[in-house]
Amino acid sequence: MYLANTGRPDAPPRLLGARRRVPATVIALGAVSLVTDVSSEMVTAVLPLYLVLGLGLSPLQFGFLDGMFNGATAFVRLLGGRLADRGGRHKRVAGAGYLLSALSRLGLLLAGGATAGIAASLAADRLGKGVRTAPRDALISLSGPPESLGRAFGVHRAMDTTGALLGPLAAFAVLWATADAYDAVFAVSFCTGLLGVLLLVLYVPSAASAASAASAASARPVRPTPLRHAALRDPAFRRILYAASLLGAATIGDSFLYLLLQRSLDLPPALFPLLPLGAAAGYLLLAVPAGRIADRVGRRLPFLAGHAALLGAYAVLLLPVAWPAVAAVPALLAVFYASTDGVLMALAGPVLPAHRRAGGLAVLQTGQALARLLGAAGFGAAWTFWGQGPALGAAALTLAGALAAAWRILPAAAPALDTPEAP
Repeated sequence: MYLANTGRPDAPPRLLGARRRVPATVIALGAVSLVTDVSSEMVTAVLPLYLVLGLGLSPLQFGFLDGMFNGATAFVRLLGGRLADRGGRHKRVAGAGYLLSALSRLGLLLAGGATAGIAASLAADRLGKGVRTAPRDALISLSGPPESLGRAFGVHRAMDTTGALLGPLAAFAVLWATADAYDAVFAVSFCTGLLGVLLLVLYVPSAASAASAASAASARPVRPTPLRHAALRDPAFRRILYAASLLGAATIGDSFLYLLLQRSLDLPPALFPLLPLGAAAGYLLLAVPAGRIADRVGRRLPFLAGHAALLGAYAVLLLPVAWPAVAAVPALLAVFYASTDGVLMALAGPVLPAHRRAGGLAVLQTGQALARLLGAAGFGAAWTFWGQGPALGAAALTLAGALAAAWRILPAAAPALDTPEAP
């Protein structure tokens, strides 16, 4: 008699005592993400300041730009996932995305202050991120057993966050050394992004996804009928998608939170790139423990608890005393990301068949991105027309309602892909 070892993706692992090494593919992809995040976070750390304070964009314009490119290019995730699933071309598709994002920094450098050039560069960056994310996460998901995916994603996200921690520091150092020259930040970011592409080419195995898929297939038999179903036809996956999208629509984005902090405290513009450091440091410390906890207690509860922490960050910013927010908001953001980012991928991954893993994860990521388009644009409009206090209060109420709804929608335990076979 064959007993499926997959189990439910939200259930505690059956081999609690087994200590597994993190697969080499995860470590290699983590190194690529680390270097790439240094590049991207250098730009992200200064972009709100550059656009809002430097070029004079209103919060509505900034929210529209940020949300539009995140949402409009979300459909590229579907294309990236589909291409990656065809013939196991995960590395090739992910590499194209990393290269496009690196080239977008060169576009910002060449654009100067031209709005059209900045918009095109932002679009290229989001396109690159959209193309690479699903193939990369599919590689991680296929690289090890389902019961330890939380830990694998936690290790990758910890390495990724190390880059997010170093990026703002690098941006701050460049701005300090060049007397607030944003072009220097874009130039250094471009060179660092190219290094990430080189690491991917040299150290991520070309056959990693195919070998992982073959390993997964040998570990559990494939039943033809379930595996022919599209991702959206699976009830458990649909519930995960609905819950994640609903919560994404109630997420206003880190850039707005840091702008609120900067305005509440009247911080000097040169210190703005340092605001994300607390959240990045906390995420770095919490990513692996949060993944391991999710593997043991189930991934639904940590995912919801992470959004409750985000709600706490909104509440702190609504307090009349602003200075406690300097420590509390980054700490709560760290809990939010550690409990949701990799945990969601670990929750959804085992629901999907191996040969459609990248495409299914792309559907989930696209749903989140489109929802965040609504959230960013909506909050930007509310801030512009109502003021920052009423807008943030409305965002907090929206997130509280979304969290209550997601508690009911998200399955407590998703069904297994494979069922035991009779002898």
